[in-house]
Amino acid sequence: MEVNNILETICTNKRHEVAEQKRITGIEQLKEQLQATSRKKISFRQALETSATGIIAEFKRKSPSKGWIHRDADIEQVVRGYEAGGASAVSCLTDEKFFGGSFSDFEKARSALTRIPLLRKDFIVDEYQLYQSKALGADAVLLIAACLSRDEVQRFVDLAHELDMETLLEIHSESELSHIPPVADVIGINNRDLKTFITDISHTVRLSRLIPAEFVKISESGLSSPDTVIALRREGFRGFLMGENFMKTARPERTLIEFIKMIA
Repeated sequence: MEVNNILETICTNKRHEVAEQKRITGIEQLKEQLQATSRKKISFRQALETSATGIIAEFKRKSPSKGWIHRDADIEQVVRGYEAGGASAVSCLTDEKFFGGSFSDFEKARSALTRIPLLRKDFIVDEYQLYQSKALGADAVLLIAACLSRDEVQRFVDLAHELDMETLLEIHSESELSHIPPVADVIGINNRDLKTFITDISHTVRLSRLIPAEFVKISESGLSSPDTVIALRREGFRGFLMGENFMKTARPERTLIEFIKMIA
């Protein structure tokens, strides 16, 4: 697969997946399921605002650029360890084809966590996925500006709020700043360009200075150095989404604990 086509390929595949999911379980069925649930979200934004570490620890089995990272990881053991070890939140992939995730993984993570919020990380291209996310027990969902129009971002943020979820809006470039709605919960700047997969922290810092201070900002992708996290914290970042740095080790939850010691 050509690197600059990865995002487009993933989003095209996701639309096909969602169409099939709708065929199996219609949106009205999902809405009926939600009427029977009473779970209240744990605020993703508040967790980051009040956290000493800001670490959003991700459970990630695979990536499209590097293949399998930790194929057989025990998700319940890992996410319980993340929570006990001081993570501010947990992110869990549900994309199967490109990231090795699953609804089953997410449901196990939901059952394992009791105190910190759970973010559904996937490629949201249809409002159906927001109802689906709520049914799965997500506290927050990822929205990627590069996959959506400005109107879609606004509509999806509004619907997420109606469903008692929060949103992490991910941007990559100055041109995507116009996608940020006033009611956005958390803004993520991806250090990795999804077209070239090149990581550039200095680009992240420049872009962050163009985002109004009232927004909670997090840094995503390619984070492995404690010094980088400390420097970004000085720039006003409240959260740091980290997956591969932990997941590539035998015991991700122990690696998280050691990392937190280095940024304390």
